[in-house]
Amino acid sequence: MSKALILLGCTGSIGSQTLDVVRANRDAFHVAGVSARRLSERFLATIQEVKPAAVALESDADAVRLADQFPDLTVFSGPTALQQLAAYDQSAVVVNALSGSIGIEPTLAALSNGCDVALANKETLVAAGPLVMETARLRGANVIPVDSEHVALAQCLSGSALQTVEKLLITASGGPFRGKTPAELRDVTVDQALAHPNWSMGSKITVDSATLMNKGLEILEAHHLFQIPLEQIEAVIHPQSIVHSMVQFCDGSIMAQLGAHDMRIPIHYALFYKHGRKDSQLPRVNLLEIGQLTFEPLDHETFPAVTLAVQCGKMGGTIPAVMNAANEVAAHAFLRGELAYLKIIDMVAAVVESHTPIYRPTLEQILDADRFAREETEKRIRKQVGMH
Repeated sequence: MSKALILLGCTGSIGSQTLDVVRANRDAFHVAGVSARRLSERFLATIQEVKPAAVALESDADAVRLADQFPDLTVFSGPTALQQLAAYDQSAVVVNALSGSIGIEPTLAALSNGCDVALANKETLVAAGPLVMETARLRGANVIPVDSEHVALAQCLSGSALQTVEKLLITASGGPFRGKTPAELRDVTVDQALAHPNWSMGSKITVDSATLMNKGLEILEAHHLFQIPLEQIEAVIHPQSIVHSMVQFCDGSIMAQLGAHDMRIPIHYALFYKHGRKDSQLPRVNLLEIGQLTFEPLDHETFPAVTLAVQCGKMGGTIPAVMNAANEVAAHAFLRGELAYLKIIDMVAAVVESHTPIYRPTLEQILDADRFAREETEKRIRKQVGMH
């Protein structure tokens, strides 16, 4: 019997690649629900292909049009649509492929319903990690990583006691600006920032890869996922993106996970999480063709985002939520041409500095901190570009 799957964010990069994996494993999975922000031709084509029982959309008007076209379809819309879809089928695995802090509430809704969540949404654990992991524990549900780095760590840690772990080593390609100095990055264009050397991703996460904020977010994610102290997690530059992460153990050995830079590989692993490894037709790595794997220290002066993220993680409370939301707004402002590349992390740091943290926050307090950060960042950007 095939496993039900609810896919949040089916038209984005991770969502589309998840559907590729499902297509290749039709006997193992059926798609019970999908969501998209708007009613696009792509979303309609997905509905016609996978024939879900339920969907979620942002706009009520879009929902009415869709319900007219597919009268047997359950259609959720409005501010709680994602939560309703995430909790629609208690037997389903929920794949959260959303971008941004919009992913927090549906993750909690799914876990509260006892569903396992395959999580590609970094922001959920960065902003609300303790709350999410506690909800999963109380409901007996699993938070399954989808990011290539965390899937790699999960495989390297498999069967090992946490007290034997000395360090988690999260690899980073270095993005398009590896080896550059701050002076060389003064006039960076959007096109340059989006020209990632190895991975094909959405625009916001590609900007995060250029600033290396994505590595900061991944360190905080790993801290929550694997219950490893932040002091024992480190980012390492690895330009080839073949080693996806490593674990250094107390006996001096290091275990690494290698694979092609294709997101369908970690997605495939995440979907088959409880069933062991399954055959796939996904790309293989030929080490003889690659010939050389290199590693470099991270340049914290040129890429201060990692240091900032770890500091925010150590402060805890609502601080990581503020950092995450400020970064989201600042990255989009850069994409719109309203903020210089080198000002992205400066802006995030300034907004974090302006926030009075709340410790052991409730979900509502986390969401309030998120709203504060967005409004404060937008206000500072408008002031900077002279928009009143």
